Amino acid sequence: MPGLYLHIPYCQHKCSYCDFYSIEKTSDIPAFVTVLCSEIRMRKKETSGFHEPFTSVFFGGGTPSLVSPTDMERIISTLHECYTFSDECEWTMECNPGTVTPSSLSAYKAIGINRLSFGVQSFHEAELRFLERIHDASAVVASVEAARDAGFENINLDVMFALPNQTIDGLRETLRRIVALKPEHISAYSLIYEEGTPLHAKLLRGEVDKLAEEEDARMYEVAVAFLEEHGYAQYEVSNFAKDGRRCRHNLCYWEGRNYLAFGPSAHGYVGTTRYRNIRNITRYMDAITEGRLPTIGSETLRPDQLMFESIFLGLRSTGVNVEMLKRYHCCDLAAIIRDEEAWMESEGYLVIDETVRLTMKGFLVCDDLTLSIIHRVERRMNTTWDPPADLGDEEGTSVPVSISLP
Repeated sequence: MPGLYLHIPYCQHKCSYCDFYSIEKTSDIPAFVTVLCSEIRMRKKETSGFHEPFTSVFFGGGTPSLVSPTDMERIISTLHECYTFSDECEWTMECNPGTVTPSSLSAYKAIGINRLSFGVQSFHEAELRFLERIHDASAVVASVEAARDAGFENINLDVMFALPNQTIDGLRETLRRIVALKPEHISAYSLIYEEGTPLHAKLLRGEVDKLAEEEDARMYEVAVAFLEEHGYAQYEVSNFAKDGRRCRHNLCYWEGRNYLAFGPSAHGYVGTTRYRNIRNITRYMDAITEGRLPTIGSETLRPDQLMFESIFLGLRSTGVNVEMLKRYHCCDLAAIIRDEEAWMESEGYLVIDETVRLTMKGFLVCDDLTLSIIHRVERRMNTTWDPPADLGDEEGTSVPVSISLP
């Protein structure tokens, strides 16, 4: 079933580690919402082939909870005007604990938002300051409690590890307090020093010390074990859920389903074509005001590219379906691995049955294993994987092969 993503690019303060497109001039939000609604209507004309009801909608950013319930209702009404949604559709909104109140949460619930994703990251004040988060630990507890009081029964909490000077005991304490809030879903991921971010600049200047890879891996093992012990099953490298609470929108990406996307820097996938919007709020709004879709470029994937992406995405999440890969791409992945990389199975890095899927041990070195497997497939299938190319973004940013949304 298809999904739908909307990028809300506004933040009160941009965190030093974040490389998602965002701006801090929040006074423009009402005007942006008007333009975003126009893009939804314009793109409807280009996507008339979508007849299935959408099963997931994800408001990401940025900080979507900076959009008032009144403006959010305008967006949701426009979506209903243009598309159909299943009765069980998952409507997720990312939130910062410092930007919601009991009244705003009740209002979001009333207009149809039924899943919240809070960027918690840590329960230690020093770590929150290092990450330049605008909330403190008490705001997390208050926000989650207010969300429960408002009727939300599906909540994700983000947690980050491998911070400079972070300890195993400190991580366990954050996880303990996360689990105590009883979220249905938890995203746990290590700090990445993305090029172009203020944090990366500090790293280059020697102002911060990156945690050793061995310690990073140890923290990952601790997080996985702790969360599984408390009933959160891992279904992707960084995502864990209670039974029946896997994020539908995440699965939409990882299972290669179609999704529409709106907003600056957003990218969508329709049929076998991926498109990307302009990564600049002024040019994005100007294009729509002038009656043009804000698409900066598009790329239609060849059958072999689709095969490689199925492998790449499947190994990051619930696995690659062996028979489907044979049927649609004539690729016997299980045989290739057993012929050329048998140690991966014998040493417990992956499991092969109806699917080829990584174990927790395999997730620790997911990128290396995946690239090794893809190289073997390239040689056996006599073709080369071309990762999605730069679609013409003025900053030269390539469209990612996958997106990890909580």
